[in-house]
Amino acid sequence: MTSSIESVVYLGLAALLWGATNPFIKKGSEGLQYVKASSPCRQLAKEVVFLVTTLKYIIPFVINQCGSVLYFLALQSADLSLAVPVSNSLTFVFTAISGWFLGEEKSDRKTVSAGGHATIVGASHGNCAAVRRGPPRSAAV
Repeated sequence: MTSSIESVVYLGLAALLWGATNPFIKKGSEGLQYVKASSPCRQLAKEVVFLVTTLKYIIPFVINQCGSVLYFLALQSADLSLAVPVSNSLTFVFTAISGWFLGEEKSDRKTVSAGGHATIVGASHGNCAAVRRGPPRSAAV
């Protein structure tokens, strides 16, 4: 696997991990609005303790951070102008799909489907163009 293909795979996996865990993180943080304290510092401390001690939050959060590690690895060899839109748009698609499986409020199916298809076509086009271009040439000193 070349570094370009490897970075594309890492970007896709990062987007999958981010998108698949976003709805679970949202569900795991339910109840945070009821945590109250007398000062802003104590409020922050209580909220952090609440989140860290809630397994329904912390497990998806750790998996989500594994996606961030993959993203970091991908950025070492990926074209930044390709990496950011590909990962963000695919994250949106994967978040919509996993939210749909969890029974979250559904968006218009045609709109999400059209957006998903356009994202996949655009990301594929960008990936193919980047792979054909090859690695950037270094400037001669």
